[in-house]
Amino acid sequence: MGRGRVQLRRIENKINRQVTFSKRRSGLLKKAHEISVLCDAEVALIVFSTKGKLFEYSTDSSMERILERYERYSYAERKLDANEIEGNGSWTLEHAKLKARMEVLQKNERHYMGEDIENLSLRELQNLEQQLDSALKHIRSRKNQLMCESISELQKKDKALQEQNNMLAKKVKEKEKEKEKEKKEIVQQRQLEQQNNSQDSSSLLLPQPMQPLNISGTYEARSGGREEEGNSTRSTALLPSWMIRQLE
Repeated sequence: MGRGRVQLRRIENKINRQVTFSKRRSGLLKKAHEISVLCDAEVALIVFSTKGKLFEYSTDSSMERILERYERYSYAERKLDANEIEGNGSWTLEHAKLKARMEVLQKNERHYMGEDIENLSLRELQNLEQQLDSALKHIRSRKNQLMCESISELQKKDKALQEQNNMLAKKVKEKEKEKEKEKKEIVQQRQLEQQNNSQDSSSLLLPQPMQPLNISGTYEARSGGREEEGNSTRSTALLPSWMIRQLE
């Protein structure tokens, strides 16, 4: 059977403890030298005995340089750890604040919806009622404002449409007047053409005018002779016979 694991504990016997310290110290220094040689590592070993005696080992570089390097590294690491701890703490605090705020908002939302109000006091209910009244006033004022703006926009659109309608009606009337004028001109032109055509046709159908007869001279001569004869007969009829004979 193999040897069981030995439990490490403080050696009560002072002499045995001193002997063990000397042996283990020598072995620890030997191991430090081996690891520095085999692995090309910088090793610094510091051991204080129970009486306060110093035992140290360092590689070829001095102990002071190794300790200075250790201080720089440990300072940077401590600073990084502090920043991480501070950042984690700030994020944790911010998360807690946001979580509490979200819970308050959710609770207020439920109250505004009329839920979970059984445990509210009279003062809290009055404050909730005032908040709801104020919110309703703001909502109604905003609604009225939007309605007025929409009405004014509709009125502007109506006015613009009316103006456009009036312009279109005016253009339609002008076009109708132009069409009526054109119709009248066409009718007048047709009437003139018909009149010209009727005059041309009547001039072709009527006979040529005859030459006037000059019968006025003979008629006048005859009538004159007849009148002289009548006058002579009348005059002779009025005169006595003896005077007629003398006249003849």
